[in-house]
Amino acid sequence: MDWFRRAEPEHLHRGRLGERAAKRYLKKAGLKFLYANYRTAKGEIDLIFRDGEALVFVEVKTRSSESWTRPAAAVNADKQRKLIATARNYLRLLHDPEIAFRFDIVEVLLNRGAVNEIRHQPNAFAPGRR
Repeated sequence: MDWFRRAEPEHLHRGRLGERAAKRYLKKAGLKFLYANYRTAKGEIDLIFRDGEALVFVEVKTRSSESWTRPAAAVNADKQRKLIATARNYLRLLHDPEIAFRFDIVEVLLNRGAVNEIRHQPNAFAPGRR
């Protein structure tokens, strides 16, 4: 009965492909995967990992072209505020442990629908840092 199923919009398909690639990349780099697509009313965190003693909140940006800007440029101040608020919510669920945390960005570049390049930017931004 596949003919009744609606096709997934291209941007959602591309985003899921990028998140899977980023997850594999970070796991291979030695980070421990904890959670995917953590959502609150304030936003969503694509991936959450643990890197040694630190929690890592990861925003994944997937693009098929860099002809205009780098994918990480989409993580502007408003997006950073939403990610920080969502991360604080996650930390509250853990009863605000005294633990280091950081925000990373992973850029996934596609070529003809396949992963062509992955760029990891550890500690890409921090609360209160400008």
